[in-house]
Amino acid sequence: MARNQLDTLYRFEKDKEAKAAQQLQAAELDYQQNLERLKGVGEYRLEYMRRLSERSKEGVDSSVFNHFHSFVNKLDQAGEQVKIAIEQSKAMMEKRKQQWLMQRQKVQAVEHLREIQLKKEAQVEMRKEQKMFDEIATQQFIRRAR
Repeated sequence: MARNQLDTLYRFEKDKEAKAAQQLQAAELDYQQNLERLKGVGEYRLEYMRRLSERSKEGVDSSVFNHFHSFVNKLDQAGEQVKIAIEQSKAMMEKRKQQWLMQRQKVQAVEHLREIQLKKEAQVEMRKEQKMFDEIATQQFIRRAR
């Protein structure tokens, strides 16, 4: 494969790697945001339960207690939904990581091919230079011998 073809392939694969890295970053951010959401729901639930505990010391009627209980159930449901979102975002993050790693391997393979091609070109160039120097030396020897 010619070097300019390898260079084109390298740029193409490098661009795909950059896109894969961006997708991985987005998936990691989504995962972190879901973890923060779960933490927030948990903290809010604890605060709400603390309020219920304080109010129950003063005495609460059944409708207020039912309201508190209903709201805590909704917070629990929200927490479960966020846990599902966490699992989904974690799976997506792992998928994106694998895609990025595979693309990174492709880039490294093309880099290796480019290095081999550059070495071959350098060897050809060195042979040409050596042949030219040999020819010059031969010409000088012939001129001196005359």
